[in-house]
Amino acid sequence: QVQLVESGGGLVQAGGSLGLSCAASGLTFSSYAMAWFRQAPGKEREFAAAISWSGGSTKYADSVKGRFTISRDNAKNTVYLKVNSLKPEDTAVYYCAVDRRPYRTGSFYTEEYDYWGQGTQVTVSS
Repeated sequence: QVQLVESGGGLVQAGGSLGLSCAASGLTFSSYAMAWFRQAPGKEREFAAAISWSGGSTKYADSVKGRFTISRDNAKNTVYLKVNSLKPEDTAVYYCAVDRRPYRTGSFYTEEYDYWGQGTQVTVSS
């Protein structure tokens, strides 16, 4: 079965950086777009970034554009999210997800993703 395991979250001061990782297994990783979503307490899960199956294109939410960078290593079945210039409003549980169909560029919408990791907590103090 498909498994996604996120890591790299933590507590950081505003302005700091973190590197999140998501290791995937049980699928042909290189065939699927991947995405990072986040969910703050009391809020809906929201899109942060996506990367196409080939890694050739990326998408970002306006709120993270210029501060977050998504990348993937298909040889390691891993997708990454580098988060820089963190703000208190970035505090959330960060989830990685697999596109429900292969060979796409990634979507902003949660319903386009079939599998989700357990999440990793990012807390930004002011």
